[in-house]
Amino acid sequence: MAAEPPARSWRGLVGVLSAQAVAWTGTRLSAIALPWFVLTTTGSAAQTGVVVFAELTPYVIAQVISGPLIDHVGPRRISIVGDLVSMGAAAVIPLLYAADAMSLGLLLPLVAVIGAFRGPADASKGVFIPAMTEAARVPLERGTGLSGTIERLASTVGPAVAGVVVAAVGGAYALAVTASLFGLGAAIITATTPRREPSPGGEPTEGYLARLRSGADFLRKERLLRSIAGMVAVTNLLDAAWGSILLPVWARESGQGPATIGLVVGVMSGFSALSSLAAAAIAHRLPRRPIYLVGFFIGGAPRFVVLALETPTWVVIGVYAVSGLGTGFLNPIIGAIQFERVPPEMYGRVRTMVVAVAWSGMPFGGVVGGGLIALAGLSPALLICGAVYLITTTLPGLQKEWSEMDRKRRRVTR
Repeated sequence: MAAEPPARSWRGLVGVLSAQAVAWTGTRLSAIALPWFVLTTTGSAAQTGVVVFAELTPYVIAQVISGPLIDHVGPRRISIVGDLVSMGAAAVIPLLYAADAMSLGLLLPLVAVIGAFRGPADASKGVFIPAMTEAARVPLERGTGLSGTIERLASTVGPAVAGVVVAAVGGAYALAVTASLFGLGAAIITATTPRREPSPGGEPTEGYLARLRSGADFLRKERLLRSIAGMVAVTNLLDAAWGSILLPVWARESGQGPATIGLVVGVMSGFSALSSLAAAAIAHRLPRRPIYLVGFFIGGAPRFVVLALETPTWVVIGVYAVSGLGTGFLNPIIGAIQFERVPPEMYGRVRTMVVAVAWSGMPFGGVVGGGLIALAGLSPALLICGAVYLITTTLPGLQKEWSEMDRKRRRVTR
């Protein structure tokens, strides 16, 4: 007599999505609070870029080296430890500032610690999605779509909260809220995910370096994933330049202030959340390639151009609303493709490798944005970034391997 399948359970999926929501909200809040804090206390776009570089570089490196550990010990422990350490480091910054003991020399290592532990924590939560989606008995695109919706909602709430909190108490004290959200994320994962995690591949027979190398080899042979990761690396660099330097400098020079930053980013993220929710419902029925390319087309370059043209604020908000609708389908599609093409026992090492490549340009975003402003001024810097974004998101659509986006592959096991 065949054994009955396990009962349908939403507990794990809801828990992971909730943990992603609070952790991402904290990250988005700090993405506004920290650059604004440095920019207003130093007046230097270049130093602001250096601080962003100091946080994102460890984030990317930690993504790469944590992959085999996630596969070996499971995402639960890595997620909890990463959230708790990030919480501690973020909480120290406002305490030092209140004691008038904060300096650039102290801020740089603290943000580096946050980046080093945020990377593995964020990656671990993503690794939960296939198993939790299967337990809830919903399509994979629905799980990745819901995760994408949560990320976009966090990008709406985080900047909105940041705009209010930063305007009220300053960037340094806003980081106390970030710290509390990281701690809440650790608590949710602790309460909702199973203590014992099954290993899809059984006990590892390879050493750490061999497992790390196998993830890199897998990505090197997967032309579609490699191409997507390379394209997103460039767009993420430009997004980092926009979010950490170009947008804050635009807000300061136009007299708008941090509240307008929160409004603009919040509107874009809110509309992106709506389209991500639509992706969760219908993405598994739609052709991926045209949706992906159109989404990048309307969600990328217009954001830079509208700021460069010094248009009224209501026009900026309208353009960012449309851009949000375009970007909402992107991450659900990327996530589904990754999980379809990667063996379960390699989720950690390959997913972190993809994310690391995709994020590899982000540490340089602040430096590039600050450098372009110093060399050419704000408006030319925005136009240059917009042009590069348009070229980067259009040319990959001509590559042959992109036709594989809509061809589901049988799950490969080792």
